[in-house]
Amino acid sequence: MTIFTEIGRYLLMIKGMFSRPENKKMYWRELMHQCVEIGFGSLGIVAIISVFIGAVSTIQTAYQLVSPLIPKSTISQIVRDTVILEFAPTLVCIVLAGVVGSRIASELGNMRVSEQIDALEIMGIKTKTFLILPKIVAALLMIPLLVSIAMVLGIWGGRLAGVSSGIISGQEFDSGLKLAFDAFNVKFALIKGYVFAFIISSIPAYYGYYVKGGALEIGRASTKAVVVSCIMLLFADYILSALLLNK
Repeated sequence: MTIFTEIGRYLLMIKGMFSRPENKKMYWRELMHQCVEIGFGSLGIVAIISVFIGAVSTIQTAYQLVSPLIPKSTISQIVRDTVILEFAPTLVCIVLAGVVGSRIASELGNMRVSEQIDALEIMGIKTKTFLILPKIVAALLMIPLLVSIAMVLGIWGGRLAGVSSGIISGQEFDSGLKLAFDAFNVKFALIKGYVFAFIISSIPAYYGYYVKGGALEIGRASTKAVVVSCIMLLFADYILSALLLNK
């Protein structure tokens, strides 16, 4: 299958999601289930990664700023902008591509192989709308929220590492956070979060929904979904940086 065929089938899948639901309560229940799975199920790993990313950023930034002419408050400025612009949205979403993406692909792949999707279609249920749309909507709701939490925890982890190691005092770190703060950086990170959420949810859903074969093919589809999602995340990150930071 050529890449153009894959893209065409992916776009047709996205188009097929938007149809009138048969039972709104059933769709709402599935949406809430996916919000819990994607949001609360990923909160632990996001929190751990964010705190340690902020801590490492502070230590490495302090190691590189060896000149006594540079105030220590610059460390918190660099950590703040690095965490908000890149680490919180991009690195966290790459991790989520593995956690959330592989789960979506394997779940849909197992339903396809076990003929559960065929059974739902025989019952008259629009499977693209019922199985795929709630996952994408839940990702669009929860992943930007996780990115926001990652920003806060990343900066807090940087402050904790800087103060506990004696690199910078808490007062100096806090004053640096307020210097030359641009609110657009937060908006830019959230825009990244929404774009990445769509990629993380839709690409694995495509590979899982159209899988053919058995358990081996489900594993291959999950792996391919994560790899393609990560590549598209990095490509989208470059495009968004080129477009939005040249404001």
